[in-house]
Amino acid sequence: MKIKLISFFVFFLSIIHVRADEGMWIPLLLEKMNESDMQQMGLKLSAEDIYSINKSSLKDAICLFGGGCTAEVVSEQGLIFTNHHCGHSAIQQHSSLEHNYLEDGFWANSFEEELPNPSLSVTFLIRMEDVTTKVLEGVLPSMTEKERKDIIYNNIEKIEEESVKNTFYKASIKPFYYGNEYYLFITETFNDVRLVGTPPDAIGGFGGDTDNWMWPRHTGDFSVFRIYADKNNQPAAYSKENIPYKPKKSLPISIKGVKENDFTMVYGYPGTTKQYLTSHAVNLAGNIQNPVKINIRNQKLEIMDAAMESDPLIKIQYASKQAGIANAWKKWTGESKGLKKMDAIQVKENLEKKFMEWANTDASRKIKYGKLLETFKSVYTEMTPILLANDYFGEAGASLEMIRYAWGFNNIISKCKDTSITDAEFFKLIEQYKTNASSFFKNIHIPTDKKIFIASMQIYYANVDDVYKPEIFHVIKTKFKGDISKYAEYLYTNSMMVSEEKAKTLLSGLKRNKTKAITEDPFFKLAKSLYENYYVNILPFLSNYNEQLDSLYRIYVTGLREMMPQKNFYPDANLTLRLTYGKVKSYKPQDGVKYNYYTTLEGMMMKEDSTISDYQIPEKLKELYLKKDYGRYASDSTLHVAFIGTNHTSGGNSGSPVLNAEGKLIGLNFDRAWEGTMSDLMYNPDQCRNITLDIRYVLFIIEKYAGATRLIDELNIES
Repeated sequence: MKIKLISFFVFFLSIIHVRADEGMWIPLLLEKMNESDMQQMGLKLSAEDIYSINKSSLKDAICLFGGGCTAEVVSEQGLIFTNHHCGHSAIQQHSSLEHNYLEDGFWANSFEEELPNPSLSVTFLIRMEDVTTKVLEGVLPSMTEKERKDIIYNNIEKIEEESVKNTFYKASIKPFYYGNEYYLFITETFNDVRLVGTPPDAIGGFGGDTDNWMWPRHTGDFSVFRIYADKNNQPAAYSKENIPYKPKKSLPISIKGVKENDFTMVYGYPGTTKQYLTSHAVNLAGNIQNPVKINIRNQKLEIMDAAMESDPLIKIQYASKQAGIANAWKKWTGESKGLKKMDAIQVKENLEKKFMEWANTDASRKIKYGKLLETFKSVYTEMTPILLANDYFGEAGASLEMIRYAWGFNNIISKCKDTSITDAEFFKLIEQYKTNASSFFKNIHIPTDKKIFIASMQIYYANVDDVYKPEIFHVIKTKFKGDISKYAEYLYTNSMMVSEEKAKTLLSGLKRNKTKAITEDPFFKLAKSLYENYYVNILPFLSNYNEQLDSLYRIYVTGLREMMPQKNFYPDANLTLRLTYGKVKSYKPQDGVKYNYYTTLEGMMMKEDSTISDYQIPEKLKELYLKKDYGRYASDSTLHVAFIGTNHTSGGNSGSPVLNAEGKLIGLNFDRAWEGTMSDLMYNPDQCRNITLDIRYVLFIIEKYAGATRLIDELNIES
């Protein structure tokens, strides 16, 4: 017993402290939880300089860009920087063969030339507040999960409504630590965001899929936008009368550069992490789900890549789609490898063993936690087939463009039955669908789509568990003998939803009481079968299991925090504003290999290969390199492109400002090193590195390559 106790306390002491590099911290709590540690590491600011509701602070320069990236305000005229890949969809939408901004880049020479983006918005945090007590008011331990959820939902609704009454702000309350705590976020959203400048893909996406998630990296991953507001500096829909937004705070820019062990902060909106998963969940993600999703995306990418190489128009149509598919594909591959390298499952099992030892040493803890891990194992075992069915539906079904497009017609069917919709409103909807058809088919190449459809559906048809197969698969089996190619030929030949002309003909013939042309369309039948199967046979059961897991994790995290009261626990990312901090640092990804902490333009030139699209370099950039015409942005006659650090980042941190100890902008976060992409599930300081685009390279491209000096003149640049 004495030996066991010594072993337990050695383990306990080894895990009560979180590495300074690890964690995505709540800005509101920095003074309480992190300020001292950050200042010891080199920070020269106070917690209030980073987050304050009483004065302008760094938080006022950080915004959520679109639905899943971060941007930062860098001028007094609402100019914002974000990643090239974050702005890629907007850039692609403005591109054509006549104006190929993907290939040539784009730089507005005046405010009037800046391009509007109707579907793009940015959101600023006004303030946040711990409302746990208010949200959990009336919740009792004896309640069922449904009773608990109902009370919480009603409390949240009231708090949100009251908190923004008589304002233009929006309110949302999100759970933290699996519902052990709740925080209120008051936000302001601007919907007039215009494209100001972007380098060509050859700079902004240099290295392509080959270098994605890799180090060393030489990608100029940035784009420039501007926020517009009405004459009162308030959010407004796009209007020619709008003027550049005057921010509460804009970031000063430092071009001093960085050196190893410099303190850095990343301030942004990380999307999703799951640091408290059990060993069962880690095994499921790394060894079961990831391989399935990787295989499906690999098939899609091979088809897309070949098509894009064959035709410049197809390259424009699929550039943004291909990048989105490839990003997660490579990330999942690295994640599985990283989990294996750090023996993640064993690490989790060791923690769980110690947790159970701790739980069983006290009678009350044994009652509360004694069967917890056993229950986790049971739930994950039962839900595995449903999770895989969900993955096949998402990756090989609902992700296919023609299926999503066809399913969109279901909205017309619903409106036909809605007696509150007038005939005039119905026909207005039809006209909108005609307009949507033009934009949809502008960005799709049907022969390529057909190949992707066949490859994806073959995997879906062959591998999903029989219990979760949609009814249409029985039709494919009986009528087409299971031949997906023959089925695809039938679809693309007979559907009225496979071209702009056919879709508009279909829409023109519709009447409120005559929608048979939609319901009998073969592509609509397929989409309807897939989605109905999902909503009836997958989603309800998956939701039930997820509710069980939410309850289990709420108890588990409570137990972990009780077991280690001296440890600062950080909550999982959930697309709310967070701060992470660390240091600029080189690393050793594998035996015999050590990577420097920065890359240079010289290294980019060494990668050049005119026969590989990922490694083609614009002539003007090569000319600047040969002349060493770097302006004030060089470091000892060398132009740095990127650097790495130990900041704990995730998806959503793309475009986040990387700040020095004085809160000055030194770079844009854009990626993680491949060996550490498992950091969404588990963080390892020896493997995990965030990749940052050096701000000096950004300014060099804007000034020297693009000649956009009007933008440089807006910035507050400090030498």
